[in-house]
Amino acid sequence: MEGRRATRRTLSPDPKVRAFATLLGFWLLAAPALCSGQTFTSFHPERRDWLFNHLTVHQTTGALYIGAVNRVYKLSGNLTLLVSHDTGPEDDNKACYPPLIVQPCSEPLVSTNNVNKLLLIDYSQNRLLACGSLYQGVCKLLRLDDLFILVEPSHKKEHYLSSVNQTGTMYGVIVPSQGQDGTLFIGTAVDGKQDYFPTISSRKLPRDPESSAMLDYELHTDFVSSLIKIPSDTLALVSHFDIYYVYGFASGSFVYFLTVQPETPENSMSSSGSSSDLFYTSRIVRLCKDDRKFHSYVSLPIGCVKNGIEYRLLQAAYLGKPGRILAASLNISAQDDVLFTIFSKGQKQFHRPPDDSALCAFTIRDINARIKERLQSCYQGEGNLELNWLLGKDVQCTKAPVPIDDSFCGLDINQPLGGSQLVTGHTLYTETRDRMTSVTSYVYNGYCVAFVGTKSGRLKKIRVDGPPHGGVQYETLVVIKDGSPVLRDMAFSLDRSFLYVMSDRQ
Repeated sequence: MEGRRATRRTLSPDPKVRAFATLLGFWLLAAPALCSGQTFTSFHPERRDWLFNHLTVHQTTGALYIGAVNRVYKLSGNLTLLVSHDTGPEDDNKACYPPLIVQPCSEPLVSTNNVNKLLLIDYSQNRLLACGSLYQGVCKLLRLDDLFILVEPSHKKEHYLSSVNQTGTMYGVIVPSQGQDGTLFIGTAVDGKQDYFPTISSRKLPRDPESSAMLDYELHTDFVSSLIKIPSDTLALVSHFDIYYVYGFASGSFVYFLTVQPETPENSMSSSGSSSDLFYTSRIVRLCKDDRKFHSYVSLPIGCVKNGIEYRLLQAAYLGKPGRILAASLNISAQDDVLFTIFSKGQKQFHRPPDDSALCAFTIRDINARIKERLQSCYQGEGNLELNWLLGKDVQCTKAPVPIDDSFCGLDINQPLGGSQLVTGHTLYTETRDRMTSVTSYVYNGYCVAFVGTKSGRLKKIRVDGPPHGGVQYETLVVIKDGSPVLRDMAFSLDRSFLYVMSDRQ
């Protein structure tokens, strides 16, 4: 991998829908309009191999924050560097377990890059959470104004979140609390270290950055905890088993994660089988925001279908608003949440997904309805919990006379709960040759416009009308001229005049 670039570009309006954009990767591009004859300005990291991994835009100031290899950057909206913070390299060894910060390590230490794995703005406390791959995954809390280190928790086992270098396998959601400490929900790939890293957990985010409770589990006792771990029996059955967290968000009283993971069928599977032989399932996981015992954990498969073709390999997602036109076609309010997703065809080749891909939309209302139906059937004693990777066996649902309403947060029975009935989205647009890799959206004049990045470095502008018409592609622009893919993270500037997009130079 040679490098990543970042670009800024402004997209021209068409007669019906106006839109704007900017792009980002190894260098950041700035240019006017989605039309021919544009010029680009660029922003380069110090070294070509210090790749950009994540980006986010502050919703009030418009400042752009970038998590990269060995660096966190703060840029102005026009890509002027304001300040940078060094996160590496430092001497480390991935075999130091627990990390050498906790106890001495006999393994040889070498200069090691720190790959940014998580970048989240904690708006309520004016700080940035930046987590990397060094020392089994240490996080920092940085002051938003100048990236000054507020705290770097490192003295407890739960402070280390994920040492996996691969980006796009970890996602976090911050849930603020009015006048109280916030909560961090985090899902991460564990890379076989299931005893050390939970696959999903919730942690404390005290207002005081020097609090000794920073990043502690919300609840952790011998009997119940705010976490779920992958059992060792599952790794013995499927040696390549892991859960990859592609996206996460909060909506209403719930937190959601979108994952991709190998299936664990009832019949035995050889642990020597290669990862390319596995079938994968994309799933949506839901938890109540205030559920410290994780009794509300529900996981259902998610995907979409077009002309009999199943799209089941999740590539990217974005939570947005539908606008008046799309809302009418989906029979929801223009203020309801809609989940826009990119799926590749099939259920194999997760690490090398097919080019045949689809842009799909799910209403959060419909997702919640499917979850409610699953809860109601299980609490009526129908079927099993259907979570083989976690439970290791079929466990019968227990009949219990409890009302399951829209805000039900589980009990100490029938939990955690899985399912096999697919939550199916509305297929809006398909692409057979140039795999779609990223998505974001915004509303203009009642219309919902989706911007979709592709494997070959193109940006598609699609007016999303919803069923039965789907989406109408208005423009396509080559934004990465060497044909590198547009990566998952994309974000609009505060005034919607730019769209920041990460690209990857192979």
